[in-house]
Amino acid sequence: MNTFSFRRACELERCPEDRKWLVEGLWSDRAVGIVGGEPKCCKSFLALDFAVAVASGTPCLRRFAVKQKGPVLVFAAEDAQHEVRARLEGLSQVAGVPFGDLDVHVITAPIVRLDLEDDCRKLSATVEALRPKLLVLDPFVRLHRRDENVASDVAPLLAYLRQIERRFHAAVLLVHHSRKGAAHVRAGQALRGSSELHAWGDSNLYIRRKGEDVLLLSAEHRAAAPLAEVALELRVRGEVRTLEVVDRPIASDEARTALSAAERIEQALSEATEQVGIHELRKVCRMRMASLCGALTELVADGRVLKSGDGYQLAMNA
Repeated sequence: MNTFSFRRACELERCPEDRKWLVEGLWSDRAVGIVGGEPKCCKSFLALDFAVAVASGTPCLRRFAVKQKGPVLVFAAEDAQHEVRARLEGLSQVAGVPFGDLDVHVITAPIVRLDLEDDCRKLSATVEALRPKLLVLDPFVRLHRRDENVASDVAPLLAYLRQIERRFHAAVLLVHHSRKGAAHVRAGQALRGSSELHAWGDSNLYIRRKGEDVLLLSAEHRAAAPLAEVALELRVRGEVRTLEVVDRPIASDEARTALSAAERIEQALSEATEQVGIHELRKVCRMRMASLCGALTELVADGRVLKSGDGYQLAMNA
């Protein structure tokens, strides 16, 4: 009679300490999981930051060490290929890695469906050919036509991705949306659709907004302690937008509002690493354009702010 293979518990392999993490603190080695959050919370930015970090071996978000470097395979269902290239090229520049050397591969097929057998065979064959360390799929809603609220519809799709991990030893990062208006619900329970999605992940990351400018990142793991909440901001470095860890205390919206227009501008410029264009400055300061331009005119006239073709900067930083 045929039987399943089995071992005594004491004969099972231990996980070597140096292979515990793919990205330390954020993603376990060979983990499947979700990057979740409400729309427009920079989930795709974070997913591509992961891709560049793992492919290059440079820290994710310039902070979290990559422990297992290797090729990365990405399918971005909602972004044009030129937009994906621009983001990856910018992140590569920030990481200090020549873009031509970046070991990130992008699936260029217009559609990938996890509920179609032929597409699953093609994806498996692609993963087998490349043997990526990480597979990024963004977003889940574009990868199927099943009912996300029905466990029996969602479970086979997630089981297939688990099979990808076990067969090819590839971590799988799935971008997924949270329900609108669920900011006060536990992050995993706020994910849209069946609870199967939350239960499936070995490592799950969640992003939620704090006010207009700050994002809060949290992580939970099946086999490790959760990560303490980390504050992030979407910043501009030249022409590149990146997510960055915020080390300074986060000012409340009330404190920002209490500052004068000139003080808000000077505070924003003091936190910038490059010259800031007027539209980005307006977004950061959360001011009407007329008020912003009036305050900038006075600051430039007083010599406290310098203006150039690339934007504005504090005179003391010039």
